[in-house]
Amino acid sequence: MRRLPIVVLQKIVYNAPMNNNNEFDSAFTNLNEMQREAVKTTDGALLLLAGAGSGKTTVLISRIANLLVNKNVKPHQIIAITFTNKAAGEMKERLERMNVHGASSVWASTFHSACARILRRDIDKLGYDTSFTIYDTADTASLMKRILKDMEISEKDFPHKTVLTYISRAKDEMVSAEKFLRLAESNEDPRRRIIGRAYKEYEKRMKNANALDFDDLILLTVKLFDENPDVLENYQNRFMYVLVDEYQDTNNLQYRLTAALAGGYGNICVVGDDDQSIYKFRGATIENILSFEKQFKNARVIRLEQNYRSTGIILKAANDVIKNNKSRKGKELWTENSEGDKPTLHIVTDERDEAQLVAGEIMASVGNGRKWQDHVILYRMNAQSNQFETAFKKYGIPYRVYGGTGFFERAEIKDMLAYMCVIHNPDDDVRFRRIINNPARGLGDTTIARLSTVAEELEISMFRAIREAHKYENLQSSAPKLIKFADMIEGLRELAVRCPLDVLYDELVKATGYVRMLEEKKSDENLSRIENVWELKTNIIAFMNENDGSLFDFLSEMALYTDLDRDDQSSDKVLMMTMHSAKGLEFDTVFLVGAEEGIFPGARVIGDPAEIEEERRLCYVAMTRAMRRLSFTSAKNRMIFGRTTSSMPSRFIGEISSENIEIFDIAQESAWEEPQWGKPRGDKPQGNKPQGAGAYRRDSYSGGSYRGNSYRGDSYRGESRWEKPRRSELAQGAVSAQRPSQGYMPVSKPATVQKPAPQVVYSAGETVRHKTFGNGVIKSVTPAGSDALLEIEFEENGTKRLLQKSATPYLTHS
Repeated sequence: MRRLPIVVLQKIVYNAPMNNNNEFDSAFTNLNEMQREAVKTTDGALLLLAGAGSGKTTVLISRIANLLVNKNVKPHQIIAITFTNKAAGEMKERLERMNVHGASSVWASTFHSACARILRRDIDKLGYDTSFTIYDTADTASLMKRILKDMEISEKDFPHKTVLTYISRAKDEMVSAEKFLRLAESNEDPRRRIIGRAYKEYEKRMKNANALDFDDLILLTVKLFDENPDVLENYQNRFMYVLVDEYQDTNNLQYRLTAALAGGYGNICVVGDDDQSIYKFRGATIENILSFEKQFKNARVIRLEQNYRSTGIILKAANDVIKNNKSRKGKELWTENSEGDKPTLHIVTDERDEAQLVAGEIMASVGNGRKWQDHVILYRMNAQSNQFETAFKKYGIPYRVYGGTGFFERAEIKDMLAYMCVIHNPDDDVRFRRIINNPARGLGDTTIARLSTVAEELEISMFRAIREAHKYENLQSSAPKLIKFADMIEGLRELAVRCPLDVLYDELVKATGYVRMLEEKKSDENLSRIENVWELKTNIIAFMNENDGSLFDFLSEMALYTDLDRDDQSSDKVLMMTMHSAKGLEFDTVFLVGAEEGIFPGARVIGDPAEIEEERRLCYVAMTRAMRRLSFTSAKNRMIFGRTTSSMPSRFIGEISSENIEIFDIAQESAWEEPQWGKPRGDKPQGNKPQGAGAYRRDSYSGGSYRGNSYRGDSYRGESRWEKPRRSELAQGAVSAQRPSQGYMPVSKPATVQKPAPQVVYSAGETVRHKTFGNGVIKSVTPAGSDALLEIEFEENGTKRLLQKSATPYLTHS
């Protein structure tokens, strides 16, 4: 991926210590004017409004380097906070490569990692033990499900995710369970009363387990500072400079945390983009960045508007969309890159045609020299990936769905980490339940339920209750098995104190018999699971090589991973992901699919101006992921969740000027009867001049026009200027003289649809050449209804299974 040249790093910091300030300053000449100003503005409060692709990471790194060299600031006096371990890791790596003495001592970490580090030292002041456990989202979900079941609350009426969302919002507002319940009772709100009871029980069980969820890490740190001025003063004196990345994504607690840390010296620099604030559903508040100057006295604002990622025309289209938002500070991206090809919108008949169209476009692009990984499909919701996966399997296109089952989500990995968590913190009831009978130890659900009851009666953890089991008649028969398990854990706990992590892990695998259990049930799946169990040791050794940390540190790092941290970007595959997941990434070619009212923006937000602005920011983020090519798709009819609905193109498309987008109607039926771009019918005519993409194609309408994002004038009179392509032709990627590597013509010109390639019969042993996969040998031909399945071993791309009819346009005999 193309990035802004990092002169500070390339010319100086990779090779020699930076002791000459003049030499260091000269390196900034290759930064643009606003970037240099951002780097050298060191004191006081500073808001860097950094547009998409504007080189903000380079500015952050250069700014820290400037503090270390020119300002003679000590590394440990700087804290740089970001949102993902991957971003924090990149920052650390680049700082360490700068060859500045002590650069590794800069606190570069996520909010959660920084808070875990602070709490590990002082959480005992809040009544917790310093050996606390961190629960990830799966752990908290498991705990809440059990709480709701114990309280006999229906999951259907109160989904655990909904209850946890209420709790998370309450914590962000620093509302305790007791206060939440009291407010619900005073307001006579029966629903909140039930949620309040669940919140209170959740808080109790988390405290008993000495466990913290992600919200607790920040909440308790803020609480620690509020209740212990001496602790706060210590960190305020330590951190002379506070830097926060992605500030537009911060919530109330994160604002309070950063404001507290910066309260000593007042040197706070936040980097963000109000136009990319898209995590409201996670509690992020755009007000933090919009009101920065009010929150911090004498704050400066510097705008980074030069984009180094996208072509000029893509930026113009993105600016067209985002300028319709009212809640923004205002900026306009520009670039010195080439103008490039216009973004496109393809209107198709349904979701199957959409998937085949994109498949054909990608295959044609790869045939022209691009890599699979240059292409990404962005959708509003995960369910939209279904048809694309089906089409890609059909055409043999390698793909990866971001957010699928990752390594750390696999059952065997969660099992082994659960064992390590219980070794670290035996009071962790959630992980204890996961491993107590895994492998089977003759301790069934009845025994575990009885043990849980004893623990509740004694108000202790289930692990501690094992030592009391012999006193209860209904547990006496199981007591020997329970005590044997407890003794095993205690032995491993003693080992953890005196042995390295990798040695502890070996003993853990041996003592639990986990791998032995998998070996006894021989299968390919279990073989893979065994490999995963031992692969976790690779992570442990890597952690040991990079950190001088304890079991607590390792478990904290594992718990604080995000999907993005785990993503493997080395494989050459088309990537599919939600628009939210794409933030911070960039791709040569972006397909923004499902650009329809009811899908994007979603039906639930239509009519809510604030929510529409959030969706528009999401559209802006998705568009600015594209470096060279941006393509929208919109289906006239779409089946999703088992229901078929007719849709209009997204209002966001209608906001793009007609000069900045090209529209192709390849729907099988005539075109949109009344394409209003997301607005209700019945608007009165207002002028004749087409404005925005809503103008569509002037000669396709009977004098009507679009204004802004709504249709004005007569409805579409409607003759299709397209021949109806067959579904099988949509993915052929035929080349048009009007538009290279595209099989479709603009609506305003007659379309010539390529005829289907003649049927070719293949046989095993033949040598063939595929336009995308190269030379190969047909290993087998298997009849499949009216088609045949070809198994072809390609020289450079391995074995592929392709349907003959679909593969024929791309295959020739060698």
